[in-house]
Amino acid sequence: MKQQLSEWQARDLQHVWHPCSQMKDYEQFPPIVIKSGKGVWLYDEHDNRYLDAVSSWWVNLFGHANPRISQALSEQAFTLEHAIFANFTHEPAVKVAEKLVALTPEGLNKVFFADNGSSAIEVALKMSFQYHMQSGKKTKKRFLALTDAYHGETLGALSVGGVDLYNEVYQPLLLDTVRAQGPDCFRCPFNDKPESCQAQCIRYVEEELAAHHEEITAVIIEPLIQAAAGMKMYPPIYLKRLRELCTKFDVHLIADEIAVGFGRTGTLFACEQAGISPDFMCLSKGLTGGYLPLSAVLTTDEVYDAFYDDYGTMKAFLHSHSYTGNTLACRVALEVLTIFEEENYIDIVQSKGEQMRKLAVEAFNHLPYVGEYRQVGLVGAIELVANRDTKEPLPSEERIGYQVYKRALTKGLLIRPLGNILYFMPPYIITDEEMHFMIQTTKETIEQFFAEREG
Repeated sequence: MKQQLSEWQARDLQHVWHPCSQMKDYEQFPPIVIKSGKGVWLYDEHDNRYLDAVSSWWVNLFGHANPRISQALSEQAFTLEHAIFANFTHEPAVKVAEKLVALTPEGLNKVFFADNGSSAIEVALKMSFQYHMQSGKKTKKRFLALTDAYHGETLGALSVGGVDLYNEVYQPLLLDTVRAQGPDCFRCPFNDKPESCQAQCIRYVEEELAAHHEEITAVIIEPLIQAAAGMKMYPPIYLKRLRELCTKFDVHLIADEIAVGFGRTGTLFACEQAGISPDFMCLSKGLTGGYLPLSAVLTTDEVYDAFYDDYGTMKAFLHSHSYTGNTLACRVALEVLTIFEEENYIDIVQSKGEQMRKLAVEAFNHLPYVGEYRQVGLVGAIELVANRDTKEPLPSEERIGYQVYKRALTKGLLIRPLGNILYFMPPYIITDEEMHFMIQTTKETIEQFFAEREG
């Protein structure tokens, strides 16, 4: 039965095509019209509020309508909104680049700005390939990526992704990527536990590198968490061993920290937990605290030097976007990085992560349809299963995660599903009371749904 639409819902559905959506679903479940946000809460046109437990697709760090960030944005808008970034620069971009170099792992000394996460991935792939071409390694024309990887929606990014939901229809257009089996700690083929794991599954990458390293330019990976795959988490030793393999086989390591960077995993960057430096680090999402599109690719002096020559050699990296180095976005990013420096949010994330884990374990670990609750930093995931003992998945066609998500919204909670995995990735300013509401509402919603399903 169709819902009665508000004026704004009707006007939206007349013209707007929403992302990551089957628009026919909107006949039964039209888009919620949001008019304002404050802290962890979003408010709709009827003054209902929703706790944004997913940080609006993982971008919001310090709350909606954050006074400090909003003030910085407002001041910058009255000074300079944007300027061409070829042969021009500006203070916010320079300061952001300096801070990123100081904060990221050692050796990442050069910063290339782009517009969003997918754009950053495209930059890193192209840079790696062109580096090898200009270094005389003409056979290196392919990339190695993991099963269940997600790196964005543009064609290059899709090519190194491994989630069929996003990739399958576009296969005829995609690059010929070498695919290695990725880590799966929930259904570990070696029956290891994360706390004792020595990353035996790295052998799958090693086998592919041994066979194909002369044609592989780079390995790309999401450090510690394969996010869109269902928040699949793995221990830092996997990254450490991967770095060693990339060095051994002379291929670049691209760290896609777009989702996990800026404190999400309990350290400023996930690579820190493995003590590694990649050859490229892609950043976006939290970089601007949820305000404006901006991404950055950091790389080494060695890579940069392979492009540095007289123009006539045609070695320059001729890649551009109209909004590269956007002044407003850079000013916001500068404020976000300054907040990290001044307010010690890494300790806050670690403390709140411990609290979230405690509440979640108490709430979910006894439920028969929860196969696992897993967490890294302030990212938690509930894997719903048909059988807890065998870890048998629930039927995908029932869209159980989606059904729980819809019911949670009626209770004032926004938790988007990833298939039959529900996850928490709240803003860092969430209070203990708000966190308790988030966990308990999720628990009640899951219990009610399964009671209805089984009744």
